[in-house]
Amino acid sequence: MRFALASVALATLATTVSGAVHQVAVGGTGLAFNPSQLTAAVGDTVQFVFGPKNHSVTQSTFAAPCTFMAGGADSGFMPSVAGAATQPMFTVTVTQTTPLWFYCRQANHCQQGMVFAINPTAQKSFAAFQQAAMGTTPDAAGGTSASASSASASASASASSESTSGSTTTSSAPAASSSTTNGAIATGAGAGGLLALVGIAAGILL
Repeated sequence: MRFALASVALATLATTVSGAVHQVAVGGTGLAFNPSQLTAAVGDTVQFVFGPKNHSVTQSTFAAPCTFMAGGADSGFMPSVAGAATQPMFTVTVTQTTPLWFYCRQANHCQQGMVFAINPTAQKSFAAFQQAAMGTTPDAAGGTSASASSASASASASASSESTSGSTTTSSAPAASSSTTNGAIATGAGAGGLLALVGIAAGILL
């Protein structure tokens, strides 16, 4: 009896620690994340599944929606083909409850409203974040020329610096690496140099 009770307790603990799994579609039905926002608890994971064409999940800030946040999570470009047996996936594990902000850094997708939020608040809402993104101007590197923040960094595929900000990420793509990033833990960085080049080329067509 004691053994049975201990087993139940351990099973309950394991379920609590693992957290819920949220799935978000990236593109596929237009330039949007679906859903565009969600509420997640510490320990929850968010699985970004990439639809056809080519997008990214890149972390930014509320002040600069279309600018890569230094040390933030970045899936890199994830080319995806309609009808493929499997689609690329990028996973973020939430490590704090403060808001986390993301966008697609392909061409001008962010400026067209392709942004996403985890745990937005009344003071910093998703609607305000998206509206700010659509008011920026893309630069030649696919970022933004808006002067709302000086925290811009090169929008390269893997998040490699360490900081504390609330989530972790994993990628289904090869060449995985891991790091604790701003608001996310990034494990796995992208599909490698070749896919990055393909992503840039494909972006011209989107």
